[in-house]
Amino acid sequence: MPAPDEVDRKILDILVRDGRTSIRTLADRVHISRSNAYARVERLLRDGVITGFHARVAPEPAGLGTSAYIGLTIQQNTWREVSAQLARVRYLEHAALLGGDHDVLALVRAPDNAALRDVVLSRIQGIPGVLSTRTWLVFDEFDGVDTPWT
Repeated sequence: MPAPDEVDRKILDILVRDGRTSIRTLADRVHISRSNAYARVERLLRDGVITGFHARVAPEPAGLGTSAYIGLTIQQNTWREVSAQLARVRYLEHAALLGGDHDVLALVRAPDNAALRDVVLSRIQGIPGVLSTRTWLVFDEFDGVDTPWT
């Protein structure tokens, strides 16, 4: 699998900003033929560079007004089991295995503090292998401007 070239990176940048961009518009903006644009997008999908297309949803208007990062300390060698259980936790948007003070960092978006409390104290802390958690409430957030491949 070859690394994405400059044209691929331009395609990725355009699709990240608007995944609904048509192949015709993509080709025009990158200055390549439609067949080349189509072939490149298909290759990026086949190679796993593009993993899918989805809508970006604003949490608060969607009814998820409370967000928090949860740091988890887990028993050594339990990541597979813990991650399988975390994948089933409602309101958990993202989780990552880390090196550092915590073993796992999870982003939870819940409707309110009561739901967040239930996620942390009942669902996450109830997973075998989870030794402790630490919660950081999110007061405000934003997405970065630049993409790393452009």
